[in-house]
Amino acid sequence: MARDRKGPSIAVRLKHLDEAIDLSRGRAADEVVDAADAVVGRAGHRLSLAGDHTVVALAGATGSGKSSTFNAISGTQLAKTGVTRPTTSEAMAVSWGTEQPVELLDWLGVHRRHLVASGDSALRDLVLLDLPDHDSTEVAHRLTVDRLVEMVDMLVWVVDPQKYADGALHDGYLKPLVDHAGVMVVVLNQVDRLTDDQRADALADLRRLLDAEGLTKTKVMAMSALTGEGVPELRALLEEVARTKAMTTARFEADVTRQAGALASELGEGQLPRLSGAVVDRLNETMAEAAAVPVVVDGVLKAWRHRGTIATGWPMVSWVKRLKPDPLRKLRVGLSPKELSPTDLSRTSLPKATSVQRARLDASLRGLIDTATDGVPRGWADRIKTVARGNEKLLADRLDGAVAATDLRMERGHGWWVLVTILQWLLFAALIVGLVWLALPLVFTLLQMPIDLPVITWQGWPIQTLLVAGGLAGGLLLAVLSRVFVEAGARVKARQAKHALTEAIGEVTAVEVVEPIQAELDRLAAAREAVRKAL
Repeated sequence: MARDRKGPSIAVRLKHLDEAIDLSRGRAADEVVDAADAVVGRAGHRLSLAGDHTVVALAGATGSGKSSTFNAISGTQLAKTGVTRPTTSEAMAVSWGTEQPVELLDWLGVHRRHLVASGDSALRDLVLLDLPDHDSTEVAHRLTVDRLVEMVDMLVWVVDPQKYADGALHDGYLKPLVDHAGVMVVVLNQVDRLTDDQRADALADLRRLLDAEGLTKTKVMAMSALTGEGVPELRALLEEVARTKAMTTARFEADVTRQAGALASELGEGQLPRLSGAVVDRLNETMAEAAAVPVVVDGVLKAWRHRGTIATGWPMVSWVKRLKPDPLRKLRVGLSPKELSPTDLSRTSLPKATSVQRARLDASLRGLIDTATDGVPRGWADRIKTVARGNEKLLADRLDGAVAATDLRMERGHGWWVLVTILQWLLFAALIVGLVWLALPLVFTLLQMPIDLPVITWQGWPIQTLLVAGGLAGGLLLAVLSRVFVEAGARVKARQAKHALTEAIGEVTAVEVVEPIQAELDRLAAAREAVRKAL
């Protein structure tokens, strides 16, 4: 019955199954995850118990001769037999050796225990259980059978010629245990009641039924507990099982295969979706619109014009600009640390997203979710939707904070403004000096002050006239030329601001939406890999 297989040990497979369980918790169906978790817990406990005992359970329906088989194999009369049904009311154990495996029997929850003292018996280290009838009318009996079927190392199903095809046995136990075919034996009892032809037909039909149910590895035997026919063969099989001590591992390997297979079905096999750059960029674009990035970009453009005009414009006109509010400071964007008090929060005065912008944002978020959940198991898809929308209430604040904290580089790139400012004031000073010079003779005349001012010319033009004309024309020309360069700089700053703000929005989107989704997809990939290793 032991299988000769190469591959990872049962301990390694259990480790991978446990990893898959942890990764799948809350995402795969609870009943599947809990069943796999129960196997890991059960196997871990069983393998930690001292001793090398193998637990074999005799199971069967009412009247199949299960208890008689128990007595025949054990060489005792411990199991009660008779026509009164059900005969077996609770599980009973018999073991061979010098001491009972108390810890193992406690774990099995079997309280009726018997020890066959035998130091050198071939059945040493074997624990044989007589289970209640699986078709008992007593619910407690059936629950005991269901519990121990999941815990024992090997199952011997005792059937009789009348009910070997019974649906309660095949549908309730054999079919669900198809992965455990290698650790089960079906014994056709009471063959002494059949003719040779009937026996051959019954065994062939039983074999056909088992093969059709996928139980090709399940051994079929014939026996008569009454006459002893076939008992030595069944006992020899159990002696081999006790000697090789491989059935415990084989049982748990089957358990792991079954539960890992069920979990693999939950996790699916399709290729995992990839979050393409186009989908993420679309989300970032709508996030930026909802966070009023276009408003900030326009504010940068206007603020650079505003500040550049103040710094480089003609002083007689630029001072009027100072009376207008700075576009960025009005939005509370791009403020330097000096402009914020220690208690100020990084919040803007940007307008809230419009209904259209919110609708576009929701549509792009749905597009990202649809991409991320394409071909993904339902439980995982639900989880992805949850993490994608889990921070929606905080998202607006974080986007606003990201915009407020973005360095718009408004303090750089305007060094030439200082030179222009100095030149403008020099030209303005020349204009004032020229005007005063021109006005002084009139003032002196009005004051009747006989003061003659020296006449200074250049190229035939009075110097004071040149000062006025040069100061006025030079200032205006310099203001016009500066306006051209200020406008070019404003457009550069707007592009830089858009790039910086988009990156800031992208970081928020990545942290709050994309990375949580990708983490779930990576978790699904890791769970699939763990299940694959467990299998």
